[in-house]
Amino acid sequence: MEPSSPSGLPALATRLLELHHTGTTLVLPNVWDAWSARVVADAGFPALSIGSHPLADSRGQGDNEDMTLDDALDGIRRICGAVPGVPVTADMESGYGTEPAELVERLLEAGAVGLNIEDTVHSEGGRMRSVAEHADYIGGLRRAADAAGVDLVINARTDAFVKKDRFEDPTAEAITRMQACEEAGSRCSYPVGAPDAASLQRILDALAGPVNVIAHPRKGSAAGSLEDLQVMGVHRVTFGPLLQRELAPDLAALVAPWR
Repeated sequence: MEPSSPSGLPALATRLLELHHTGTTLVLPNVWDAWSARVVADAGFPALSIGSHPLADSRGQGDNEDMTLDDALDGIRRICGAVPGVPVTADMESGYGTEPAELVERLLEAGAVGLNIEDTVHSEGGRMRSVAEHADYIGGLRRAADAAGVDLVINARTDAFVKKDRFEDPTAEAITRMQACEEAGSRCSYPVGAPDAASLQRILDALAGPVNVIAHPRKGSAAGSLEDLQVMGVHRVTFGPLLQRELAPDLAALVAPWR
């Protein structure tokens, strides 16, 4: 199946954006191929997320931009084509060394209407972008999407907690970075690895827009269960590579009696 036609992308993007502002927590299970996308969509989820790690694993490649941009877009195109009419957002790592305008153009052509962009630049030895540099890249994405007439949902990720030893106050650093990205045009903030409910609450209180939290599909998040996150006012939850990873023991147990 072909991805959604360009004429249908603006409506899908607007729908994805609206889903972040319904007053309830939007859960976007991370899928990695056409099959997993169809299964999750058929389970009733109104939108999907593509994780770079599970997508890379499904292709026999590594995360952290071990895939090329062409590789990633191939996977994204197949997934979007499998679930026409369902908004899909994709993890684009730090942008694969691509200029924002080109990245937006190619992502939309593949059928996705949202993307994650992180501040760790894997193509340059894993260095971390400065606050201004990351915000500038987010701003470039926003301008390109606006020029295309698409409400592209840019989910700005920071690794301030992943690299917490670099900062005196990782939560304050995450807030500074996410505030700059909001001002540049992001539509959601992703402080990956927020360690507890108190840190997450500080972030929620400081930011104007939606916040994404990673959770384990069985164990919940570092800040609590889905119900806890709903009470806190978390806008969006994703699983990263944890959904695919959690299925591995179940698959092994299923086939083991036939060994």
